[in-house]
Amino acid sequence: MPGLAWPGQTGMLARMRPLLGILLLLGGLMPAARAEILPDEVAILYNSTIPDSRKLAETYRQARGIPQENVIALDMPTAATIARDDYDRSIRDPLRRQFEVRGWWKRQQDTGGLKVPVVNKIRVLVTIRGVPLRISPTPKKPGPAPKPGEPPKPVDPMAGRDDASVDSELAMFGIENLPTEGVLQNRFYKSAKGIGDSNLPFMVLTARIDAASNETCERMIRDAVETEKTGLWGKAYVDIANKFPQGDQWLEAVVKQNREAGIPTLVDRYNDTLPTNYPMEDAALYYGWYDWNVSGPFLNERFRFRKGAVAMHLHSFSADQLSDITKNWCAPLLEKGAAVTVGNVYEPYLHLTHDFGMLNERLQAGHSWVEACWMAIPAASWQGVVLGDPLYRPFRHFGGTGIKQEADIEYRALRAAGVEWKANLLERQKQIEQASERMKSGILAEAAGLELLERKEMDKAAEWFRTAKRDYQKDQDKLRQDFNLIGIDRTAGRKDVAVRSLKDAVTVYGALPEATALRGWLDILDPPPPPPADPTKPPADAVKPPAAKGP
Repeated sequence: MPGLAWPGQTGMLARMRPLLGILLLLGGLMPAARAEILPDEVAILYNSTIPDSRKLAETYRQARGIPQENVIALDMPTAATIARDDYDRSIRDPLRRQFEVRGWWKRQQDTGGLKVPVVNKIRVLVTIRGVPLRISPTPKKPGPAPKPGEPPKPVDPMAGRDDASVDSELAMFGIENLPTEGVLQNRFYKSAKGIGDSNLPFMVLTARIDAASNETCERMIRDAVETEKTGLWGKAYVDIANKFPQGDQWLEAVVKQNREAGIPTLVDRYNDTLPTNYPMEDAALYYGWYDWNVSGPFLNERFRFRKGAVAMHLHSFSADQLSDITKNWCAPLLEKGAAVTVGNVYEPYLHLTHDFGMLNERLQAGHSWVEACWMAIPAASWQGVVLGDPLYRPFRHFGGTGIKQEADIEYRALRAAGVEWKANLLERQKQIEQASERMKSGILAEAAGLELLERKEMDKAAEWFRTAKRDYQKDQDKLRQDFNLIGIDRTAGRKDVAVRSLKDAVTVYGALPEATALRGWLDILDPPPPPPADPTKPPADAVKPPAAKGP
């Protein structure tokens, strides 16, 4: 099999038949044709008062072949949070002038009195680290107090709010005389067509190259470009919170899409998030909610995402700041190796955030990162921010094309099976199980178990998780199979069995950093008793004696 073989791997590939035969056939199956965003349709904006901002802008320009004349330098405040007046004066107004001077757009007055772009060469605006992140709320005078005996009037939580993400505000910065309070409708929302085919000259899709350091930003750019040569392959991890139906439904949609696509997906449906140091290996995709600050696997010092990973955590203030890698979510996820993420700078309310299910679906359909993100959010001039290379297409080679790498071969085979036997899930499962036995592949065995788990075939799933534990080489992968098995008992209400298995696993894996995750589950299922009472202190609920009366 010359198309897939490399030195030392011929024997392993032979053991994968017939899955590899399907994989070879899929090498010519291209994803749906997409009108790609051209380099000269991208503008780059950086802060001229920060030398590193200019350097990073040039790094991105060269990486994507964007013309030098498409780079804009503006003298802006250096603070991440700025007032609305500062945004208007130092960013919005001079940027409009630059678009005029460079002849990028043509604007006309509409019947409603708005000056609107009717022709626009620029489809994407990339803001670079150093450009302010968010616009603070303008202080408002308090409204009149209700009259005595009069019930308070219902309050619209979005009324009067003019705080926003700078990038979200810039999406329609070309339209003059728009209101600054509340939200604007994103006309690109739910689009199935790329921005070049959508006839939306009044809108530019914004994304930001930003993180806690320039080094991380450079790595994000590099990883996106390099991953496009091979495609993004690996496992997905979905952490469902059971908080609000809408958010949970988005994550369930991700699970369903990944199952159909052949992406092995581990799903946590417990109310608590994944435990600290959970053994999240080979993570290419992560979707989760709902913790205020970074937690779970991402606290493990040794954890790193796969190159090019797409990772996001749904929280109201996930992009509150980007400089502290221990707080919120966007900065920590990027620091742990993710190439891209999305977030919110202030409270957005759930229905006005990114729909993770739609975003995942648009990415798998072959759209660029910035297009998928803006297709998945209903609001502009609001709180959302898109982080990472806007032109990145992680699933460019989802049809089997691209440079083949040893570490991806089993994930490519799972994708091939997902395509070939899309309408026959039983046959697909049979082929994966047979390939797993021939290859002694922990990846394929775990994938077989995960599919059976979603079908509620718990006993069969457990058999395959035990097989995966046998075939995996790394202790972290073996430990994850214990979590898969213990999760079956936990879900079934077999608490005593789950606790006993957790304690046994601590004995085996106690020296690993990931063993902390076992103790996390133990604290939930078998919490330690409260400390003994201090006999020298009165009980907290003791009745205090009455105070002595004065003379």
